[in-house]
Amino acid sequence: MITKEKDLEVLKENKAEESTSFNPQVYSVRLNSPKDAFLDVAVVISECGGQVGDIKVVENNQNFITRDIQFISNTIQAREIISKLHDLPGTHIIDAQNEVYNTHIGGKIEIKLKKEVNNYRDLSVVYTPGVAEVCRTIYQDPKLAYNLTIKRSSVAVVTDGSAVLGLGNIGPYAGMPVMEGKAMLFKMLADIDAYPICLSTQDPDEIVAAVKAIAPGFGGINLEDIAAPKCFEIERRLQSELDIPIFHDDQHGTAVVVLAALINATKVVNKKLEDLKVVITGAGAAGVACAKMLLYTGIRNIIVTDRNGAIYMGRKEMNPAKEELAQLTNPNKQKGSISDVIKGSDVFVGVSGPNLVTADDVKSMAKDPIVFALSNPDPEIKPELAKPYVRVMATGRSDYPNQINNVLCFPGFFKGLLDSHASTVTEKMKYAAAKAIASMVEDYELKESYIIPSIFNKKVASAVASAVADAACEDRVIKDIPEVDLKLI
Repeated sequence: MITKEKDLEVLKENKAEESTSFNPQVYSVRLNSPKDAFLDVAVVISECGGQVGDIKVVENNQNFITRDIQFISNTIQAREIISKLHDLPGTHIIDAQNEVYNTHIGGKIEIKLKKEVNNYRDLSVVYTPGVAEVCRTIYQDPKLAYNLTIKRSSVAVVTDGSAVLGLGNIGPYAGMPVMEGKAMLFKMLADIDAYPICLSTQDPDEIVAAVKAIAPGFGGINLEDIAAPKCFEIERRLQSELDIPIFHDDQHGTAVVVLAALINATKVVNKKLEDLKVVITGAGAAGVACAKMLLYTGIRNIIVTDRNGAIYMGRKEMNPAKEELAQLTNPNKQKGSISDVIKGSDVFVGVSGPNLVTADDVKSMAKDPIVFALSNPDPEIKPELAKPYVRVMATGRSDYPNQINNVLCFPGFFKGLLDSHASTVTEKMKYAAAKAIASMVEDYELKESYIIPSIFNKKVASAVASAVADAACEDRVIKDIPEVDLKLI
């Protein structure tokens, strides 16, 4: 039985997290209570700010009922909930666990065999001496590695840990759980074998050298959680020096899904893409990529803002990426803060930080405004505040309608790259992927609260893969991979 004094030990959180960590976690409590006590338990969880999840009855007898109760809360709320449940008359906590930590113990992925090795004959086929002949074949034509090794379906998920989620520069060790999660989604949604590669360097030259050194074993490279502006240089150099596709998901995955959502949102509000005025807050990897993706579709009136306000030609103290943005966007050279430039805009895209936009800002937008507040977990403006004034609202969160999530893009995108043996990533591929995602919501289904398909819609990855592969053929960026001649006569 868990005692009240052991609560903090059970939850295993340090003092720094106690004061700063408000990210929701999933907790599970097993408790014995009288048959009529569940309502009291639910009230405790709710009053402390938690949300009741799955409930499972483990044992039911004449005097007590044992339940597993899952709830979602942040760390501080969880401690308060456990403490108050201890004080609830007649209720006894048997166990309390953080399910997120439990799921991560020992890691979340593993390697499985495609062929069992049960005897010496099997060993001779998969290893020596049989493997030597395959090695000689690949040596004579390295392209055959696509057919005779895992290269044809493998992706390296590479990070230096410099921009992990909303946590910032936490390094390669702390970034590993995110990369493992990414690998799980690759496998689940596109049957791609993805491997977390966490580098103990944040030097662009060393990152490029490391990725080039491991490239022979992979059909594509997914750059992940690498801070701007160095991520732009790393991607550009790798793509120019390798013959496999390089895809920085924080840039291009975000841009693709934003465009997919915008394609459908404009249908809802009956506006044309090329007529839109778009304001993007955040000039990092995602903001730059979103601006370029929207430019590709024909939208010209795009304004990007950073901490110093609108980016425009002639503004001082800008890095090369922002200088390029200044040349490509803000045709009217508007200056000022988000509140200044958002006036009269049709679309707001937030890829920056929480609470940067006010209800008055949204009120000042054009008729039927579209607001994508994608900062996670806390958006640029809370949907509750924007709701009275916005026509279409989207966030990066799963607990609101219209979740804009990169998961809709990268599994299918890489499947299309690998299936077509593409050597690079093109703008046409990204545009095709966005249209494929948007098409998963039929016109008769479209409404303000449904402009983007669910991340669990398994048809999305296949549609994206097909669109990307077709675009690769149209752009003529596919490699000619010879087939292996297995015939003996």
